[in-house]
Amino acid sequence: MVVPYMANLYIIALCIVLCIVMQYQLLNEPAISFAQGLSTKSVYSMKEAIALAGSSRRTVYRHIQALRALGVIKSNRGRFIINTSVVSQPTAILKKLVPSLTALIRARRFGRTYNQSDINFAIHNIPDKIITLDYRAWDLAKFQYPQDLYLYVNKINEVADYLKDNGFSEGQKGRVVLLPKIGDFTNEIERVYQDSMAKGGRSMLDAIAIELLYGNQLKSKGRFTIQDIMKVQEDLQAKRLDESTNTRSH
Repeated sequence: MVVPYMANLYIIALCIVLCIVMQYQLLNEPAISFAQGLSTKSVYSMKEAIALAGSSRRTVYRHIQALRALGVIKSNRGRFIINTSVVSQPTAILKKLVPSLTALIRARRFGRTYNQSDINFAIHNIPDKIITLDYRAWDLAKFQYPQDLYLYVNKINEVADYLKDNGFSEGQKGRVVLLPKIGDFTNEIERVYQDSMAKGGRSMLDAIAIELLYGNQLKSKGRFTIQDIMKVQEDLQAKRLDESTNTRSH
């Protein structure tokens, strides 16, 4: 049938266009420049930010709101925390991180026993999922032991209801994290790499490990500090040495 085929092509094209539009709408470049212009520390008061930026309070507040919408800043009681590992990325990389950042903003956490059994239940009972971040990064790099289970799902509300029907509660302490499928998943390794960069913190080290091990499968690469790269290289080498020693001992 020609019509359904053309309809599918139209839907795919529309999704691509919407994704591009979303990237440019969310990636407020003046706000990113504001964040990049601050020093390397991550916590600021509004007064400090105004002094460093040389802008009015209204302009700084507008930038902070844009950065909050992008998921790279958290504010509380007049102070705010910047995810410096994300905002330090080049603009071309930041544009590629927008789908990951958007998914993380919309993340929903669930827990029942708040231990490994929650994760085992989700792995074995939630269909049509794509595992990313902690557990997938561990599968790929064996660098850091995973903490939380991040899952991309097609119908996040339905999966959330399923978990609730099975005794899970939604809250910030949950270790099962549902993410809406947003963006491109054709290169799974690159998507985990981008998700790790977008999450920042300890996940940034996972991103470095993935780049060191799978660099030839990544179309675009992020910017990391020399100290972090050296740390990951040393830890990976140490793990390999331990593995080879244990293999010989057996």
